[in-house]
Amino acid sequence: MNNDVLNTPIEFLKGVGPKRADILKSELAIYTFRDLLDHFPFRYVDRSKTVPVKNILESQGSVQISVTIKDVKELGQPRKKRLLVSAYDDSGTVQLVWFKGIKWIKPTIKIGHQYVVFGKPTSYGGSFNFNHPEMELEEKNKSKIGNLQPVYHSTEKLTAFGLHSKGMENLMRNLMPQVLKYIPQTLSNKIEQKNHFPSINQAYENIHFPKEKLFLQKSILRLKYEELFFLQLSMTRQKINTRNKLKGFIFKYVGDNFNDFFKKHLPFELTGAQKRVVKEIRKDLGAGVHMNRLLQGDVGSGKTLVAVLTILLSIDNGFQSCLMAPTEILANQHYKSIVNFLGPLGIKVSLLTGSVKKSDRKIIHESLENGSLNVLVGTHALLEDKVKFKNLGLAVIDEQHRFGVAQRAKLWKKNTQPPHVLVMTATPIPRTLAMTFYGDLDVSVIDELPPGRKPINTTHKFDSSRLKVFQFIEDEIKKGHQVYIVYPLIEESEKLDYKDLMDGYESIVRRFPLPNYQVSIVHGKMKPEAKEYEMNQFVSGKTQIMVATTVIEVGVDVPNASLMIIESAEKFGLSQLHQLRGRVGRGAEKSYCILMSGYKLSKEAKIRLETMVRTTDGFEISEQDLKIRGPGDIMGTQQSGVLDFKLADLARDGQIVQLSKIDVDQILKEDVNISKSGKCIYKKRINPSNEIKTKLE
Repeated sequence: MNNDVLNTPIEFLKGVGPKRADILKSELAIYTFRDLLDHFPFRYVDRSKTVPVKNILESQGSVQISVTIKDVKELGQPRKKRLLVSAYDDSGTVQLVWFKGIKWIKPTIKIGHQYVVFGKPTSYGGSFNFNHPEMELEEKNKSKIGNLQPVYHSTEKLTAFGLHSKGMENLMRNLMPQVLKYIPQTLSNKIEQKNHFPSINQAYENIHFPKEKLFLQKSILRLKYEELFFLQLSMTRQKINTRNKLKGFIFKYVGDNFNDFFKKHLPFELTGAQKRVVKEIRKDLGAGVHMNRLLQGDVGSGKTLVAVLTILLSIDNGFQSCLMAPTEILANQHYKSIVNFLGPLGIKVSLLTGSVKKSDRKIIHESLENGSLNVLVGTHALLEDKVKFKNLGLAVIDEQHRFGVAQRAKLWKKNTQPPHVLVMTATPIPRTLAMTFYGDLDVSVIDELPPGRKPINTTHKFDSSRLKVFQFIEDEIKKGHQVYIVYPLIEESEKLDYKDLMDGYESIVRRFPLPNYQVSIVHGKMKPEAKEYEMNQFVSGKTQIMVATTVIEVGVDVPNASLMIIESAEKFGLSQLHQLRGRVGRGAEKSYCILMSGYKLSKEAKIRLETMVRTTDGFEISEQDLKIRGPGDIMGTQQSGVLDFKLADLARDGQIVQLSKIDVDQILKEDVNISKSGKCIYKKRINPSNEIKTKLE
């Protein structure tokens, strides 16, 4: 019965009808009673005070008055009609004006009746006008419990049908008595009592029509908790079920290759964080379960070395490994690093990208299938059906969020059972995001830099300081160092950005002329071979300055580069700024990052630049980035739907995330199938859609 009521088409609600139903469906995706019930207020207005007309002040914002209707007039031509209502109290007269939704509003206004009116007054012709105010009969207003009025999102089209915030509130008042007792229980009594939550019915009643602030806050907390609880329940069960179903290859041995490398060829002492992560990985690989681990670490924290040690464990146990990167530049960088690490051991490593010749591909395919090739590094080319391994035991994926789920799944099918998976990211992910979005992975964090790495000195300069910046570039080059100068490249304004890049390049060449200075340029319009040539010129030290777009965000490792200049820094996101800064500071010398911008900065741009100057901590930066951009943007649009909540906000609700995760882990520990009789109900309440941040006003 309850589902029948909640699934009732919205047109059957009093006050809706066919036309309003169509507009509710197209504008807000409200098709049923359930959908309307889950259309939450985004803020609340305290309506406890009413002011006399004579005390209205235009500067004080919205006010509430109690007035009697004197007359109602409809003026103007059919396409330019307006509704003009004159109203008064003992102290004065006001005009109430509507330009839209007249046919819905006019029949509801009764001359001689007293109304409570709420809106923003404007002074006009010696009196005050209220344009499109909210109004309600005095006797109806008195019958309400509480003074916090809900404010609902609406649109211009909805308003034309009388469905502004007040109209939505009226629909909700019609809806609640019909559905309140049929809302299904979602959490067990045990969880409700443990967390001091109101019941589901009380939570819904109070979030729409709050009696008082404290109970409203408890209701919001409960409903936020549910969104996070059910997402984490789904992700954690998925992880447990995957583990139970997928048996992992057992890497029993720490063999000769691993020990030889560790004792004789390790380039530097592992940090405590690296040692901890290697232990976590070794435990996974020896347990007979499928490893699915996320390795987080800031730029330069030594993730690649951890991946190499994991690859050696795979080889020592008779398995092949692969490493997949999202771009050719990054794949090339990984290939060179791994060859440098493993070359002395005689381990065979190959590179497979779109640029590899057909004849070379054939050799790679053959050596993969006969097992003579130990490690294959590459891009999406690894996913091709022609790429067949003899015995793939480990897949390392760099910057996973740039690959789709279907693409990653193809790697799993390269053996009779899925290889172990190690996912690496240099984009530090906030804890709350990792716990939700990556709930199906185990997470390891390298949270310290290798010894000798010096923090990068970051400053923000305006365009007026350019001559001083040029002098600083010259000083660094005289010390024998190299310099990056990066320009933005945004698709919407590609031509303009390209012009900025070329103008910048020309001014640099004029300021740093041949033969004393050599300048490279790299951008997305260049042919791959030209780009590769220019990059190699800079990497080998033949050019001192690299003028580039963000193609150098990842993949270029030049320890001699000591200065990063980011032009139009206000156009970059925080994560991208942090990644770019990580291109310097890779050697022993003191390094610098200069953020150049114009004087006109948005509030968000100021926060981004101030954050970059204040800290080099990638995790602090990622938390700030989450607050500014939201989870969907950080994780990539293809994944964002998973994290679009109606109420919960991962940037601000970290404590609720952790609370729900603790409860989920405890429940699944007691009963992984959630099947014990009377244990709990746990029915999913909401299909997350657009995020709405609820606040009190």
